[in-house]
Amino acid sequence: MPTRRHVVCSLPALLLLRDAATQAQATAAESKPDPARIARGTDLFSHNEVFRWQETPVQPGKPTAIQSLAQGALPTGEGVEMHNTVLQPGMEPHPPHRHEHSEWLLIREGQCEWLLEGKRAAAGPGDICYAASMQLHGIRNVGTTPARYFVMAVGPNLKG
Repeated sequence: MPTRRHVVCSLPALLLLRDAATQAQATAAESKPDPARIARGTDLFSHNEVFRWQETPVQPGKPTAIQSLAQGALPTGEGVEMHNTVLQPGMEPHPPHRHEHSEWLLIREGQCEWLLEGKRAAAGPGDICYAASMQLHGIRNVGTTPARYFVMAVGPNLKG
């Protein structure tokens, strides 16, 4: 039978587990598509549009700051997501990964290293990095200044 001491000694571990579970739920909620945002994006993608980055808030963070521009479906049915990213020197936004959608990254500023299926390539201002569906890929800022790049993703899994 647990004693009061056992219970008290277990509290820090229980609090850590609670915090980890809360963070996991928050991360899962953030990664789920927002139906209202997708609907607004789908409406925007139904006609010609100018996406004004100055009018879109930036979500600060480490190692990246992200400015979500639009997410929705094209009239032809493909899901689309667009955002700007600022990546700090020496950092990567996340470990190399795969996903169903295809992705293009237009490097605007900084020096990056693009990883695609185990091969690394330098990418700088004006270069476009492409990741095909289900191909392992990742990016790292190998420069000494923040890297700025625009991401456009297209695929069926972005429709919600």
